[in-house]
Order: sequence, then structure tokens, then C-alpha cells
Amino acid sequence: MPEVSVSPPLSTMLAEHIVHMPVNELIPYARNARRHSADQIRKIQESIRAFGFTNPILISANKEVIAGHGRLEAARKLGLTVVPTICLSHLSETECRALRISDNRLAELADWDYELLHPELKELIVLETPLEILGFEAPEIDMMAIQ
Repeated sequence: MPEVSVSPPLSTMLAEHIVHMPVNELIPYARNARRHSADQIRKIQESIRAFGFTNPILISANKEVIAGHGRLEAARKLGLTVVPTICLSHLSETECRALRISDNRLAELADWDYELLHPELKELIVLETPLEILGFEAPEIDMMAIQ
């Protein structure tokens, strides 16, 4: 009978805390398959300006970026010297590599509920919320017939 591997309890896989790391100590993964356009980096910068750095960069024990390459690039362009990170030291190198792909792919699989999105965007527009901090461009809003 094949041996069954048992995953560690989820409680041992939780990140302990956020650590503020110098940007110049973080190492982008050289083989990162996810590409970030200049426009997307600009939108991430706008979000950081508006809301702060709300989503820590995930790193390995050796300070290599697992998830957050776009946030790191935006932080550098903004001139930030320190960013919040979460070290996933409980992951093996193979698990780090798999998580890099999984984190991006799973985000792509989400979809919008337009019945909920439309009124939310309408209210934010009425409240004079700048569209650039939402990640939408005016033509996208127009195509959704929201204004």
C-alpha cells in the first residue's frame, strides 16, 4: 500500500507577523513568469498612494519574492525604502515556486458580479473618488454604462 503523506496542521502554516524590510534587500525571482505592464505598475502606485501599502510582499526565508513583484516594483518607483513583508519560511523551495504560479493563477479565475459592482462604482463616482485608485480607466467605466 502506498504511503500517504499528511500535511502539517494549518495552525503551523500561519505567518507569524509582518516584517518591514528594506526594498534593496528583497530579491525578485529571476524566473517569475508573471509580467507587469507599465500601466499596471502605475495603477499599483496610485493604490499605494491612496490607501498605503495594504498587501505585504510574500518572501522566502532567503528574501526572494514569492508574491508581490508588481508591488515591489511600484514601491521602488515611488521611492519607498521599506515595505511590509511576510516571510513564508515554512515553505520549501518547491512550494515557493508552486505558490508563485498558484497565487497569480487563482486571482485570474475570479470574476466580477456586475449587479453588485455597478452600484458600488456609481456611489464612488458620486463621492468623487478618483477612478485611478480603483484600477479602472474612464473608458472601462463608460463601457459598463455606469456614469
